[in-house]
Amino acid sequence: MLETEFGVPIPGEILPESQWAKTAIKRMPLPGGLVWSEIFGRTAPVVVELGCGNGRFTLLSAIRRPDHDHFATDLLPVVIRYATRRANQRGLHNVRFAVKDAETVVGRYLAPGSVAEVHLYHPQPYLDPRMINRRLVTPRFLADVHRALRSEGLFAIQTDNPDYWDYIRAVTPEFFAFRELDGPWPDAPEGRSRREILSRSHGLRIFRGEGVRREDVTPDAALALAERLPPPRFLSRGPWCELDSLESRNEHEPGPRRDDRHRPRR
Repeated sequence: MLETEFGVPIPGEILPESQWAKTAIKRMPLPGGLVWSEIFGRTAPVVVELGCGNGRFTLLSAIRRPDHDHFATDLLPVVIRYATRRANQRGLHNVRFAVKDAETVVGRYLAPGSVAEVHLYHPQPYLDPRMINRRLVTPRFLADVHRALRSEGLFAIQTDNPDYWDYIRAVTPEFFAFRELDGPWPDAPEGRSRREILSRSHGLRIFRGEGVRREDVTPDAALALAERLPPPRFLSRGPWCELDSLESRNEHEPGPRRDDRHRPRR
């Protein structure tokens, strides 16, 4: 059986219950480097998605790459329940979901050099000037991602907010060999996330990029950069803000108001 969302299929098929997996981490351990071999029962490259929402990208990647393990988190329990159910029903033993904010996961749970990829899709821009200090993508966040990635590790990021993107593309190259990408993702031409599909249906431009961890930047140098580089204090106006307002009023998805800290919009 197939599922769709906004007319776009959810990756994978629902299997008979006898083939389901168990993908939920019901209680995170105390902060410290997560031991992936204990979590997944094997040694494999680990892909981390921050603010995974309903899990569309993680499902897609786990199905396409069974030789990779996938760890995805979101701050909202309700969306993690959706994501976990979908991964369970698809028998994805190479997936784990947990309830935790992105800043804490990267800063306190990912051991140095322990992950192959970090993915972040549509971080919340916090348009109210009184809340801009809650924006996730900061120099310190990028330094923490840099530390967590192994040599040649990949950082992928996407937004529909051009002002946030201007900031991202200005600071990210300090930590990663970063390049902007034209056109949709080859593995998901209709969208890697719910927000991307929704934004494109409203005619918004999607800004995408990815970068490989810079080896010439030491951990100490990354922390020094985090102290020196400016925080994301941009102001933003445009139709992307109207879509944020629609989502915050839950006109496109049931559940809690979507303005929780460090939770990308899905």
